[in-house]
Amino acid sequence: MDIASRLLGTPGVQKVPSPKLDLFINKKFLSAEECAALIERIDAKRRPSTVSDDMGDKYFRTSETCDLSWDDPVAIALDDKIAGFMGMDAALGEPLQGQRYAVGQEFKAHTDYFEVNGPDYVKYCSETGQRTWTAMIYLNTPEAGGATRFKVIDKIVQPEEGKLLMWNNLRADGSGNVATLHHAMKVRAGYKYVITKWYRQRPWPRPAAG
Repeated sequence: MDIASRLLGTPGVQKVPSPKLDLFINKKFLSAEECAALIERIDAKRRPSTVSDDMGDKYFRTSETCDLSWDDPVAIALDDKIAGFMGMDAALGEPLQGQRYAVGQEFKAHTDYFEVNGPDYVKYCSETGQRTWTAMIYLNTPEAGGATRFKVIDKIVQPEEGKLLMWNNLRADGSGNVATLHHAMKVRAGYKYVITKWYRQRPWPRPAAG
């Protein structure tokens, strides 16, 4: 069974009604306690976010980022939970990444896959292949703003504590699906915390034990 078919049959999962992409929502994936533990880790190690191609715009991505440790028990538990829920092979997953958005910060419209003809495709995809599925979890509900807009289908998803979004970045033929273009809109009041998990076509290398 493919991932989309599995999610369609999963209780509590809603599919966004569009023929242009597979986009699913589960509103209560994480508890308040799970979210709080992840926020604590993001705040402890956050740094300015980077982007493979800012297209000449230094304000393209203005959030802060935290790479969660492979051996962190909270990260291990979340990795297992996401992979089990989606039916993904955990070996295909990149490390969990956390983001914090303060007032005025955003990540302008972008896709998670790498353009085949782009300058960074060989650098980022030669070993592990293209990004396939994205799982993104809101860890809190901002006071105002911070929604995610899928521009091609004009769908706006509001950030709510514990809500999980899942989408397939590729078309059936393996090419990047431009309909996954999404914009992390500016936070207007408070903060927004997010966890992102990307999966690849081939296993992601794990650090050596010890």
